[in-house]
Amino acid sequence: MAINSGKPILVTEVCLRDGSHVVAHQFTVDQVRNVTRALDDAGMHYIEVSHGDGLGGSTLQYGKSLVDEMTLIEAAVDECENAKVAVLLIPGIGTINELKQASDLGARLVRIATHATEANVSAQHINKARELGMESLGFLMMAHSVPVEKLVEQAKLMESYGAEAVYVTDSAGSLLPHEVRERIKALRNSLDIEVGFHAHNNLSVAVANTLVAIEEGATRIDGSVRCLGAGAGNTQTEVLIAALDRMNINLGIDLYKMMDLAEDIVGPLIPGSQEIRKGSLVLGYAGVYSSFLLHAERAGARFGVDPRDILIELGKMKAVGGQEDMILDVAAEIAKRDKVRV
Repeated sequence: MAINSGKPILVTEVCLRDGSHVVAHQFTVDQVRNVTRALDDAGMHYIEVSHGDGLGGSTLQYGKSLVDEMTLIEAAVDECENAKVAVLLIPGIGTINELKQASDLGARLVRIATHATEANVSAQHINKARELGMESLGFLMMAHSVPVEKLVEQAKLMESYGAEAVYVTDSAGSLLPHEVRERIKALRNSLDIEVGFHAHNNLSVAVANTLVAIEEGATRIDGSVRCLGAGAGNTQTEVLIAALDRMNINLGIDLYKMMDLAEDIVGPLIPGSQEIRKGSLVLGYAGVYSSFLLHAERAGARFGVDPRDILIELGKMKAVGGQEDMILDVAAEIAKRDKVRV
């Protein structure tokens, strides 16, 4: 594999943020401490800790957390000797106030996440993070849903605001390897900052997509132990580390320790299976935001409709993160339509 960058590849482990969706945001302090301690010992570079929908996400709309996320961030920082604690912030959900609180507690990196057409709302948050001395990165979600040229345009905006890297974020797990390649290559050729990649595994290509991203020069990479993340999860970190090791790419992360913590510490936290099932498969197929799955399943049960029909309709509507309130409306409309047909 040819790596088109002289920068080191840095991994952000997202199981304690993206994985929050899987456990309905019910992580305990002890769970966060145990996972963080093991990840730090294995040599992980960054460990992201916050509500699944980022700072400020603990609401009725997105799901209430069992423990205040600031308490979890503080616990993670306390366990880290070498790794840095990261957080996610979606403008409109999280605010400058929460960002400052996280920074005061010791979070050292923030990804400012917007829809792939809305980078303009990230300016003040990127700037504030830089003022606070945090690494400040842009995170363009639902990257499959816009033309490559539009993605480049939006990434350039984030760069102009002071972002130190911009991620191609496959929130729906819908991108195929050739689509990842063209997006990473376009950003790499257009930006003077680092390029990152965040995958979901709804079409079973997250590891392959991540390897392609690295080949095209992405140096900021996300993974999730045991695929603990929304939908069918993210790029499985321990699998990615093993694949890169086979390719003689050493990230300084201990493979055996990652295997052990995946099996013994993270595995028991997973309430079900992270295999690709019909719901998560439809997410990737229809191009729907991965955290919508649980909401769609609950709405389907409430209105007596197939969650897949809800997700397909949301895909047609090009629904994005932050529009979870649409899911109940869509379910109600489908139920009404089905009743008329009968």
